[in-house]
Amino acid sequence: MKMKAFVFPGQGSQKVGMLLDSEQAVSGTFNRASEVLGYDLWRLIQEDPESQLNQTEYTQPALLTASVALWQLWQNRGGSADYLAGHSLGEYVALVASSVLRLQDAVQLVRLRGQLMQSAVPVGEGGMKVIMGLKDSEIRTICEQISEGTVEAANFNAPGQVVISGSNEAVAAAAEACQKAGAKRVIALPVSAPFHCSLMAPAAEKLEQALSEVTFSSPEIPVIQNVTAQVCADPGLIKRNLVKQMSCAVRWTECVQHMGQLGVTAMIECGPGKVLTGLNRRISRDMDTHNLGSVADVSALWGAL
Repeated sequence: MKMKAFVFPGQGSQKVGMLLDSEQAVSGTFNRASEVLGYDLWRLIQEDPESQLNQTEYTQPALLTASVALWQLWQNRGGSADYLAGHSLGEYVALVASSVLRLQDAVQLVRLRGQLMQSAVPVGEGGMKVIMGLKDSEIRTICEQISEGTVEAANFNAPGQVVISGSNEAVAAAAEACQKAGAKRVIALPVSAPFHCSLMAPAAEKLEQALSEVTFSSPEIPVIQNVTAQVCADPGLIKRNLVKQMSCAVRWTECVQHMGQLGVTAMIECGPGKVLTGLNRRISRDMDTHNLGSVADVSALWGAL
């Protein structure tokens, strides 16, 4: 039997109408999340009546609940995984799937995480850009050479694809320097704050306080964390790594490579969209990749694995 890892997407994979074809199967999970949040989360993702789905304090609970619901469909079928990981927000889904966190606690934490990330930097003063076609080391060096403002490598998504994050002027200067150095493309991300850089440090401190009040259990399935690209089994250290994740880079390329070194041969993206599947194929061409984004996918995946 193939050794398999389930991976969970981060912000950017949400869309209005997601999981509509799976409503009956996932309604219980959404009802539990809605009770905690105090609003109808299912209505939000299906209708988005007040255009809130792309606001991070709503995006994060919505995506987390959608991915957890799909994982629970897999579990209900009798499925499991050998390893788990998630990209940024997706790491919280991995921790729910591994029984480190209860869904109710995770929903509250990611709502707060979204609020803190948004308030850390005034809207319009920070941003993120994708740099395509340069080595990680080249981008790191360019960011270090920008003298005014803050700009850092924030997401190492795949070979030749790195996201930079920081204050607008510094991000623009670094992006221009990357183009002069031979970058194939530079793409501005439609985000409202500069995630995963040192400008998030004040938000990380406040998240640390909230995490200290939540019970974390030992993982039932090994979880590979973003900031170390290693398995972490200690609940206290898992918390500390989540705090670091707010203001440090997501080392996704290394996470996927490490899973390959551990013997993983099949990687399943569990959640809306196929962003991670595209990245994972670029990182490890030998890895079998699959998607679990609906009830129908559960049966198809069961047969494939």
